Amino acid sequence: MTDLPRPPSFDLTGKRALVTGASSGIGQGCAVALAGAGAHVVCAARGTERLEATVAAMQAAGYSAEALPMDQGDLVALEPALSDTAYDVVVNSAGLARHGPALDTTPADYDAVMGVNLRSAYFLSAWAARAMIAAQKPGSIIHISSQMGHVGGIDRAVYCASKHGLEGMVKAMAIEWGKSNVRINTVCPTFIRTPLTQATFDDPDRAAWIMEKIKLPRVGEVDDIMGAVLYLASGASAMVTGTSMLIDGGWTAD
Repeated sequence: MTDLPRPPSFDLTGKRALVTGASSGIGQGCAVALAGAGAHVVCAARGTERLEATVAAMQAAGYSAEALPMDQGDLVALEPALSDTAYDVVVNSAGLARHGPALDTTPADYDAVMGVNLRSAYFLSAWAARAMIAAQKPGSIIHISSQMGHVGGIDRAVYCASKHGLEGMVKAMAIEWGKSNVRINTVCPTFIRTPLTQATFDDPDRAAWIMEKIKLPRVGEVDDIMGAVLYLASGASAMVTGTSMLIDGGWTAD
């Protein structure tokens, strides 16, 4: 009799996950994807009202979830949130963009974007990994990066700098933590239709630029990201670390 390989499992039953930026958009989608696979999800975000509404809706749908109001940029608050619990999965979906010409960028704009997209991402990763390693449990850290971590973009010099930095950071951390079975990867979406990106889609010139670059005949939706995050969180991706999943509709294929 021929022995067949087992199909991969995406089941997260019994796992504990942290999702930052979970009150809306991609972060909310990530939280739902993990909870739908059986994980208990700690949903973190700054906006308490939207966060609690998200968690209430998840609980009403039968998911296991709790709210953690938190400003990810506040490292004093961030460290104990990560050090006190060895999560099985950490998804960082918090991010900041201040788009505009490079010549108009102020130091305040630069510091704000780097503070959220790179500085807090760095220490979130390090503190989460430290807890996983101390508990001697495998873990998966997933950053929602961007296709702009691989290319340049109009009026996006600071944003691109932060995401290119994030991509390099993840590769270096993967090398350090691989022997401890702590994996770290990025998901790199194209433009995803969310409340935060609606202003870009409402600009005819920007919308035309987006549709010219995306090779598929539509823009991205939140559920396009959910499957990638679930894959990287689960045992199905046990051999994947230090890499990027480009969910970009072919933008970077050129």
